[in-house]
Amino acid sequence: MTSTLEDLDARPGSTTSMVRTIVGLYIRELGDWISTAHLVSLMDTLGFSAQVTRTALSRLKKKGILEPQLLQGSSGFGLTPPGKHMLARGDRRIFNPRSMSDTDQWCLLSYSIPESQRERRHQLRRHLSGIGGGLVSPGLWIFPAYLRDEVWEILQALELHDHATVFIASAPETTGSPLDVASTWWSLDTLADLHNSFIRLNNVVEQPAAPTLAQSFVLYIGAVDSWRQIPYLDPGLPSYFLPTSWPGHHSAELFLRIQASHAEAALAFVRSAS
Repeated sequence: MTSTLEDLDARPGSTTSMVRTIVGLYIRELGDWISTAHLVSLMDTLGFSAQVTRTALSRLKKKGILEPQLLQGSSGFGLTPPGKHMLARGDRRIFNPRSMSDTDQWCLLSYSIPESQRERRHQLRRHLSGIGGGLVSPGLWIFPAYLRDEVWEILQALELHDHATVFIASAPETTGSPLDVASTWWSLDTLADLHNSFIRLNNVVEQPAAPTLAQSFVLYIGAVDSWRQIPYLDPGLPSYFLPTSWPGHHSAELFLRIQASHAEAALAFVRSAS
């Protein structure tokens, strides 16, 4: 199901995004199932009503990520196989932010898609942008080589693999400065704004005075939810493609510190609230 290719269709901070964040963090820790009442209670701690939480659950069900399941007479949700795959991909991105070294290889994608498949061409562009691809020219995209498997996954899900060729290459040679070229292929200003916004939202999260388990849960969920889209959209470009003041390194370090400070206490709260 192509809808599970992307993890970014809900605005960070929205009910659907928060439910998705809780599910991604904890449903596997709880045995691949979470009761509706438990999830409603956790969302209530975040300030969301039962009604909007149930609406968000219905959206995730329609997307094929969750499926209703009864367990010992209690209604709840389990992960579908595509949902499990999506969460595993998210784990690799969200909790292991990667950056290219100056000597790492690149992945180039070239494709030619018939006009009769214009809609799938549009979907392809959207998904490639959603994993951090840079648009070099119409029909030619560039990614870090470590995203090659995700590129092929998108091509196969959209049944466009027969229209595409993937190359692995060393650093591109350009006529302009590397920074100017990178600014053409990626929207570096937009990516920098995402990093700076995360830093502004979460700089005070690291060291609250003796937080309770519930406070750690609220802080950690907010941090993960505001971070979750960034490692998808930012491919982790090498230093020669970035300005010297690039905020991405600081935001990644901040996220990992928040994780170290609050993840364990947040999980303890989730278990205690079940």
